[in-house]
Amino acid sequence: MSSLALAVRDSSTMLRRTLLHPRRYPSLTLHLLLTPVLLLLLFVYVFGDVMSAGIGGGGEADRSEYVAYLVPGILLLTIGSTTIGSAVSVTMDMTAGIIARFRTLAIHRGAVLIGHVVGSVLRCMMSVLLVGAVAVAIGFRTTDATAVEWLPAIGLLTLASLALTWIAVGMGLSSANPEAASNNALPLMILPLLSSAFVPVDAMPGWFRPIAEYQPFTPAIETLGGLLLGTGIGHNGWPAVAWCLALAVLGHLWSTSLYARDPK
Repeated sequence: MSSLALAVRDSSTMLRRTLLHPRRYPSLTLHLLLTPVLLLLLFVYVFGDVMSAGIGGGGEADRSEYVAYLVPGILLLTIGSTTIGSAVSVTMDMTAGIIARFRTLAIHRGAVLIGHVVGSVLRCMMSVLLVGAVAVAIGFRTTDATAVEWLPAIGLLTLASLALTWIAVGMGLSSANPEAASNNALPLMILPLLSSAFVPVDAMPGWFRPIAEYQPFTPAIETLGGLLLGTGIGHNGWPAVAWCLALAVLGHLWSTSLYARDPK
């Protein structure tokens, strides 16, 4: 077999192994998956009227409009939440000794990381699909979006999943234990909370606006919202893609350099 065929074979094996991991740790999977669903339901049914009235300048509350505003941010928060599990999974592999065993076998050196990354992206997209189904069930609609807008929206979600997964893998490789990996990866879930996911940047205090505006999630949320709702993306498209590509490259270089180190 050629080296490419061997790499594909070994990576497929590691991908299958990664996809089977959640069966061993169902509580972690459920926790990471239910968190964005609970946040969606909390902000819609508990804070929805107040938030929609506040965003509308104190006018009549319209929960359906707030649902439309909220869902893009929740979808990206779902990706950040799901990738925390990838950081924990990578750390468990590194600390349990299985990576040392893999290093002694005649397998493609990058197959382990490829399996983790591809498996995480697939889990992210499945999580997005589930949260999206919940959003549709409570009233979210994308009737103004066309196929021309749906395809870039799916592409952006996939690219964001890839970028955050590589960062999460790096965090997992640099962590001493699964607990540390979970804590180190928390910014992937906290940053969406500090973005325009729940309220527009213009409605935030002046001192806080730069924090919300100049970070990866805000342009991605604005772009995704414009694509899903068919309202236009303005100047947010290229910054969103640039952030995702930059994080993906940075995470890849960081992760591969950590993985290439000889174990101590």
